[in-house]
Amino acid sequence: MTTFEDRENAFETKYAHDAEMQFKAEARRNKLLGLWAAGLMGKDEAAAADYAREVVKSDFEEAGDEDVYRKVSGDLGDLADEATIRAKMAELLIEAQSQIMADE
Repeated sequence: MTTFEDRENAFETKYAHDAEMQFKAEARRNKLLGLWAAGLMGKDEAAAADYAREVVKSDFEEAGDEDVYRKVSGDLGDLADEATIRAKMAELLIEAQSQIMADE
């Protein structure tokens, strides 16, 4: 194998790893967001865990975060406004990334 092929393989491996880490972080963020929203809605622990799974599943409807936002926003109604939900999503993504890095 040439040096060029070695570098190409290293870049491909890094890209795949980064994409996997981003996916895991977003899934964890969605779970944390679901637990946060469930708390606002007054759900008990078991119902909160179920709701968090629903939020994670909602991310598979379309690319991006809008499907998750719509799910949580629709379920919360007047309990949280758009700015609060989006700020929480950003905050929890950072927390999720930290958790993922700590798990490695």
